[in-house]
Amino acid sequence: MNFEDQEHWSSTAAGPHAFIFCLLASAIQIPDCIAGDGKGNDIDKLALLEQISTYDRVLPSLFVCNGVRILARLLEKLPQLNPPHLSRQQLPDAMLQSGMDESPTNVSDIDSKLIRSEDMATNPGILTDFPWKPLGNYKYALLAPFVVHSIYSFLTKDENERDLTNFLIFPFILSRMLHNQIWISLSRYKTAKGDNRIVDKPIEFEQVDRERNWDDQILLLGLLLYWANLTVKGVSNLPMWRTDGIIITIFMHAGPVEIIYYWLHRALHHHYLYSRYHSHHHSSVVTEPITAVIHPFAEIIMYYMMYSIPWVTAMLTGTASIISLFGYVAYFDFMNNLGHCNFEIVPKKLFTIFPPLKYMMYTPSFHSLHHTKYQTNLALYFPFYDYMYGTLDISTDTLYEISLQREGESPNVVHLTHLTTAESIYHLRLGFASLASKPQSTSPWYMRLLWPVTSWSMMVVTWFYRRTLAVERNIYKTLNLQTWAIPRYTIHYASPRQRECINRMIEEAIVQAERKGADVLTLGLLNQGEEINRKAELFMRRNPQLKLKLVDGSSLAAAVVLNSIPEGTTHVAIKGNLTKVSSSVAIALCRRGIQVSTSCENVYTRLKQKYDSEIQDNLILSDSCSQKIWLVGDDFGKTEQMKASKGTLFIPFSQFPPTKLRKDCFYSNVPAMSAPRHFQNLDSCENWLPRRVISAWRIAGIVHALEGWNVQECGDMMFSMDKIWQATLQQGFRPLPVRTEF
Repeated sequence: MNFEDQEHWSSTAAGPHAFIFCLLASAIQIPDCIAGDGKGNDIDKLALLEQISTYDRVLPSLFVCNGVRILARLLEKLPQLNPPHLSRQQLPDAMLQSGMDESPTNVSDIDSKLIRSEDMATNPGILTDFPWKPLGNYKYALLAPFVVHSIYSFLTKDENERDLTNFLIFPFILSRMLHNQIWISLSRYKTAKGDNRIVDKPIEFEQVDRERNWDDQILLLGLLLYWANLTVKGVSNLPMWRTDGIIITIFMHAGPVEIIYYWLHRALHHHYLYSRYHSHHHSSVVTEPITAVIHPFAEIIMYYMMYSIPWVTAMLTGTASIISLFGYVAYFDFMNNLGHCNFEIVPKKLFTIFPPLKYMMYTPSFHSLHHTKYQTNLALYFPFYDYMYGTLDISTDTLYEISLQREGESPNVVHLTHLTTAESIYHLRLGFASLASKPQSTSPWYMRLLWPVTSWSMMVVTWFYRRTLAVERNIYKTLNLQTWAIPRYTIHYASPRQRECINRMIEEAIVQAERKGADVLTLGLLNQGEEINRKAELFMRRNPQLKLKLVDGSSLAAAVVLNSIPEGTTHVAIKGNLTKVSSSVAIALCRRGIQVSTSCENVYTRLKQKYDSEIQDNLILSDSCSQKIWLVGDDFGKTEQMKASKGTLFIPFSQFPPTKLRKDCFYSNVPAMSAPRHFQNLDSCENWLPRRVISAWRIAGIVHALEGWNVQECGDMMFSMDKIWQATLQQGFRPLPVRTEF
């Protein structure tokens, strides 16, 4: 069909679908123009411009016309954006020059080293930040008037006057957030386990902070939908379903949207636009699902203008429906999350059953190559356009096959932790990424609104989960480290009825870790409780042939406490329950000639009976509160804390920090040390500890594995505090500063 025929069709009374056919016909003709004359001549972009500009006559109300014209003119001025295409013979050499292996047989071969460092520099352009950035978490107050109006109108109007479209916008916003969060949790769980993972490079706090406001685009679309529903004709009182509208939406996406996105994307990779806008998205070489929507405000606006083409078309033709409107957004969310999840999930069987699907649906490994190689695989969701325009990466199929067949990794060291408070599930790395990247403390005000979900999730976890979850993966030197979580809360560890179930899950985790080839397993928090399993001695008795080394980390925890006490200290007080750590610290202090006082007669008696010859006269039973250094445990209560004199330093020896009630005193962290700079993939905080700070119990297992010590440390067994302290420092871990002055 030529353009004269198209103009004739658009001007006749052939019905609202006539000009849709014309627009699709124009889109189909574009590749012939771009392909040239078949004799090696250059692309005639001016002819392309003239052809695309006929959209103005076909559909003058569609604002995309001018955008395409401007984009075509921009392409006329830009240098050739098509990168030099590597052949299969050239690829190994290029990889060698980048410091990679000789052939792309490993997933890690597809490395971000192929990205030029100068391309990653950013020079923010206009409209980079969203307009509500100063509002912080209060940005959702912008939705409040619309939501209140929607609910009020729906409840007060007659059934025939109610606008279901308007009423469903807010639930749809919430469903989008839930959809994205499910993908985030699934992606982090799968990449922690390692099976089907695509890119091995780590994610750090900088990326989490940059992607913290992934919900901005959801808020923006919600505001736009409310505005359009109230002001634009044809956006209110939509029917639930219209088949013709859904078909139009599908074809408008497959044609105009995909084509325009492809060329817009290529333009955004020109250094001028890239450095000002698109580099913000490409700063994430290793992607997470939410990376898909991390763009500057101006870029999001461009995308929304383009994505609105099917909506506008359906509205102009009177074929719009609630399903086509919300379903199209849900499709975008699904494909965006799929393409950025960093694990291959698309089964090969799909492409075997329906081979053309290979050109109509991208895979996570397909788009991952765009983030690691920068100028290939530029299409939105249809790889067809990369095939057509010659920008398909030659390693696409290879990476897909490798990722699909990749098995989970075997950890060298496993750290076993558990949930603490009811809201700790949100602070878990599998929970909310922004909360997991901050120390767990008092939850934000808006978390209180989730109490129904919190209570429900707590019941689900307790009733249905009986196995550990892989929640984190780290790399340090030659070690592959994993953190597993027992799906139980602190409150369950205090219940005698739950102890057998908890011990069973811990024992299964130990057996599973040994089966996977782990060398060391460390027990965190209450998994090594004295009342629960006698600091893992129970598991040693049940599994006498265990080759895996169980490390409770008490020696390093005691060493950290000892080295947190300021020099020149002559007198300390011990408050709280007597534990393996506090006993070792008390004995070490007495041996150094430092007086240790306790107000608990039971603690005094137990230490005297066990270590009388070593502590001599340095252990004192006293109710005095004048000491400036207090070593505190789990049962350190409010009453005792308020008795401390001004300027007292509280040093915890337990895994749980005391409640900070005194502003005129100092509080040290629980026994922990800062991680070395090359400790990789550390993008979440360990419970209440600051960023890049790791508990001593967890570090102990890492040091045991690095040093190759063939010893167990559980039950009453205690490793040398001096030896493990020196080894920990040599391995790069550093003690935390202790504040003693206001």
